Amino acid sequence: MKLRRELIEELYRRREKLLQMGGEQRVKKQHDAGKLTARERIEAFLDPGSFVEINPFVEKRNTDFGLDKAEIPADGVVTGYGTVDGRPVAVFAQDFTVMGGSLGEMHGFKIAYLLDFAMKVGIPVIGLNDSGGARIQEGVDALKGYGDIFYRNTLASGVIPQISVIMGPCAGGAVYSPAIGDFIVMTKNKSCYMFITGPQVIKTVTGEDVTPQELGGWEAHAAKSGNAHLVAEDDMHAAQLVRKLISYLPLNNLEDPPVVDTGDNPARTTPEIYDIIPDDPNKPYDVRDVIRAVVDNGEFFEIHEMFAPNATVGFARMDGKTVGIVANNPKFYAGTLDVNSSDKIARFVRFCDAFNIPILTFVDVPGYLPGVQQEYGGIIRHGAKILYAYSEATVPLVTLILRKAYGGAYLAMGSKHLGADVVYAYPTAEIAVMGPEGAAEIVFRKEIANAEDPEKVRQEKVQEYRDRFANPYRAAARGYIDDVIDPKFTRVKIISALRVLDTKREKLPPKKHGNIPL
Repeated sequence: MKLRRELIEELYRRREKLLQMGGEQRVKKQHDAGKLTARERIEAFLDPGSFVEINPFVEKRNTDFGLDKAEIPADGVVTGYGTVDGRPVAVFAQDFTVMGGSLGEMHGFKIAYLLDFAMKVGIPVIGLNDSGGARIQEGVDALKGYGDIFYRNTLASGVIPQISVIMGPCAGGAVYSPAIGDFIVMTKNKSCYMFITGPQVIKTVTGEDVTPQELGGWEAHAAKSGNAHLVAEDDMHAAQLVRKLISYLPLNNLEDPPVVDTGDNPARTTPEIYDIIPDDPNKPYDVRDVIRAVVDNGEFFEIHEMFAPNATVGFARMDGKTVGIVANNPKFYAGTLDVNSSDKIARFVRFCDAFNIPILTFVDVPGYLPGVQQEYGGIIRHGAKILYAYSEATVPLVTLILRKAYGGAYLAMGSKHLGADVVYAYPTAEIAVMGPEGAAEIVFRKEIANAEDPEKVRQEKVQEYRDRFANPYRAAARGYIDDVIDPKFTRVKIISALRVLDTKREKLPPKKHGNIPL
């Protein structure tokens, strides 16, 4: 018996209706706002023709407040899987042309189902967020949808990479799914923002007058709150950034990151570093110049570039393999550690450790940033996060001390004492409890005060302390540094260390989980 032709035709009619999304006028409005539609975004993110949609025919179940008469194609969210550079990923895109992309019960079900699917097969999830928030007409069912998503975001954390792209409104409870994930990308579109409570509520409650962009736009989150890890010019640029990010990552926590033939010679020397790091220990420089000199082809994919710039983190390749880079940047605040940079470093270290990415740390840190606001802001708690993150990490840890490494900040930045596997230092390294000037004032206070020429004696004692402690050889003599190296052999030494550490195996004590000082 032949399959009835009208049944096939009905299937295609239904599919065509889904592809029209919110209709021609709403699609035009989306384009006029400088934004792609949900389906166009998916096509931009994935390899051409690779997208396979899941649950396209799911429909709402609620009928209150006029929903019985409303048509909501795909329930306002497109879900499925495809490939990026031939590697599988799961993706969902909220459809702002359908009821403003509002999240109802079945909208939430589709995203939760996709997260379950992604965990089952071990592939990353990319969420393209563009939603007016909870579908108010569905009441608590909409809230359930959010809860189901948050729960799965948490279970998936550290199992599969979770990347959220904010391409339109993302307000109220909707912001928590991206926040639980690993990376947030925001576009510069004027209708793209993210906040818990909007400007109108804030004005009513606190009297503060603020625009949506000022409150939750890309500038606010990229530079101030630190919620945005990457910023894109538009939807297409966001797709390029995410594809680039994924190229550095494994599909899941049981795999290693992909290996790429970069064509850069592992034995290449780096004499340019001589001219990057100044002789004067108090003169600033940009540590990113050192990073680019060392990594394959000078390619460094920076994360959180605008947030806490006194610390630099990001991905690169060494010998064709992904490494996570953590560095103090003396160009900003002398490279000190503060509340924000501590969070930035700790979070990045823990991500790399969760996904089998070796960590390369460049150290030039004079200490923690002093100040009443830092102490009141919880620098003790925040600074402890770095100590915790490095101590907990079991991936290969290679550390290079470039210049200053003082006090607790020296310990925090991937020191041998926290489990680093290989620690190198340049001859310019200064490793001590504190800088020579401050140390001399404390250790030789009486001698300086009682001297006929206090300033002359102070300078002598500063130099004495510098000669004795502010160099790498005292630490090397104790075995805290594996070798003092010539900067021109930096790349050679690091690649050699990473190669031998490739088979590193380390286990933590059995426990349910630790209690990181959040």
